[in-house]
Amino acid sequence: TLLVEESDSERQKKLSAIHRQAMRAHEMIADLMLFARPPKLALAPCNLTELVQQWGEQWNELADEHNARVEVECPSKPVEVAVDATQLSIAVRALIVNSLQATGEGGQINISLRQFEFDDRPTAEIVVRDNGPGFSDMVRRHIFDPFFSGREAGRGLGFGLSKCWRIVTEHGGQVIVQRLNYGTEISILLPLKSSVSR
Repeated sequence: TLLVEESDSERQKKLSAIHRQAMRAHEMIADLMLFARPPKLALAPCNLTELVQQWGEQWNELADEHNARVEVECPSKPVEVAVDATQLSIAVRALIVNSLQATGEGGQINISLRQFEFDDRPTAEIVVRDNGPGFSDMVRRHIFDPFFSGREAGRGLGFGLSKCWRIVTEHGGQVIVQRLNYGTEISILLPLKSSVSR
């Protein structure tokens, strides 16, 4: 309210800084609550093929802000799974944002979907791959820890991957992280016939 009514440019600048930090604190508290007390999942039948394609369209707008590209590869056939589409979208968005921050300007991010047998169970796999710098062994050991960030102090809240991990495990799935020669690959594995209830 003060910012809207303020006409002095110097005070506007200071009020804008206060507002940004207040919103940052709000985001951190919301992420902490999601991790500590995740909402009850509203599982429903979902075609992941359509959902991933929609994500690609939405997140290309986000990628444009970073002068980056998001490409999507999906099978022609539907991949049916019981998920909370809203929560799963939050999990995958956290991976996209993490990749955009890691790759910087001109980054390349690929989202792919496939269906296969994992531990003798029909499984859907959503893969987010980027061409960023990858990560160290130390970062790998703490990559899902809340408040841990591999970026310099003040650049990340440290909740992106822990939030993703929490949502996926609530679905009875797994998150697998791999360091590539050029970049990082993070896979979300979801059972095709989920009976998870929370």
